[in-house]
Amino acid sequence: MTAHVAALWRHPIKSHGREALDRVALTAGQTMPWDRRWAVTHEAAKTDGSAWAECVNFSRGAKAPSLMALTAQSNEVSGQVTLTHPDLGEIAFNPDSDPTAFLDWVRSIMPEGRAQSAGIVRVEDRGMTDTDYPSISLLNLASNDALSNEMSQDLSMNRWRGNIIIDGLASWAEKDWIGKTLKIGTVTFDVREEITRCLATTANPETGIRDADTLGALKALGHQEFGVYAVVTRPGEIAVGDTIEVL
Repeated sequence: MTAHVAALWRHPIKSHGREALDRVALTAGQTMPWDRRWAVTHEAAKTDGSAWAECVNFSRGAKAPSLMALTAQSNEVSGQVTLTHPDLGEIAFNPDSDPTAFLDWVRSIMPEGRAQSAGIVRVEDRGMTDTDYPSISLLNLASNDALSNEMSQDLSMNRWRGNIIIDGLASWAEKDWIGKTLKIGTVTFDVREEITRCLATTANPETGIRDADTLGALKALGHQEFGVYAVVTRPGEIAVGDTIEVL
């Protein structure tokens, strides 16, 4: 089977919902459009939203696992984002102009004893990725299958919150991509580094309940990485079904 794009995902509000795409136009040196466009600060955050900041400043699935069950739908014309959660139902709001309704809505699923969500920030032309450079994450379906078999547990790819999901590779083949260039559709990427994983991946993306020791399983394999980060070096479009070529 030729390696190809099986799915495309973006996450309009960092750690607060995933959204499927059929195709997307990418710009050199930038994140996927509307991916991590906003981030939710908490009471102990040390950022004013004027520049990129580390993930410890934001509410996220590693500390609040129920956030992993959020799904999202965004409207790039109106700026409105609609979030859905199995316990909270649905809310539609504009993160730039109306964060209060969202903060009230999400409060009930934030754990007690943790810094509570306090605001929403956005940095112009910069998605709030976990990396200090604008990255796009690529994940391998076969690696997820291998880990599922190792754990005797079916793992959803949504645990890993990736952007580009790839099918048709051998398991863990992506580990050999560091320092290499990929071509997908009309876009080229330089692969920078592997993605070190956190507690967020232990939560079920359907329920928001921690139910899988993903970190323990990765450690048993001798590492704590799943997927790779890449940067766009030549702009263009990619779509579900596009083939992947290692240059």
